Amino acid sequence: MEISNFVRYIMNIEAKLKHLEFLQNIITRMANNSFLLKGWIVTILGAILSLSKDDIDSKIILITSFLIVIFWILDAYFLGQERYFRARYDEVRKKEPKEIDFGMGLEGKPTSNTHVIPVMFSYTLAIYYISLLVVVGLFGYFL
Repeated sequence: MEISNFVRYIMNIEAKLKHLEFLQNIITRMANNSFLLKGWIVTILGAILSLSKDDIDSKIILITSFLIVIFWILDAYFLGQERYFRARYDEVRKKEPKEIDFGMGLEGKPTSNTHVIPVMFSYTLAIYYISLLVVVGLFGYFL
């Protein structure tokens, strides 16, 4: 291998690593957004339910249930994006270094595990948000 070919090969590998780093940053951001949403919904629910503990009525239960569903959808969106970019990361990982184009868009076809509705009912999200809905329902029922 000539020196110039070797240098080109090293530069291609560095480009591949940089592309993987970009994708990993997106994956980390999506996971962080999902984590923050889970914390925010618990905080908001705690605040609403503690401030209205004396006069809980159906309006409070409906508002909190609505908030849970909105946060559930947002969380599913972020998890779906995270799954998409993990698949994209895997595609780039398998490419030859000279094939790297730094494509970051959503040009690939999303799979069924990246759409919002199926992701909403994945084990991790469904257990978390359904349990929140049950707790709010029980809170409203017993108070």
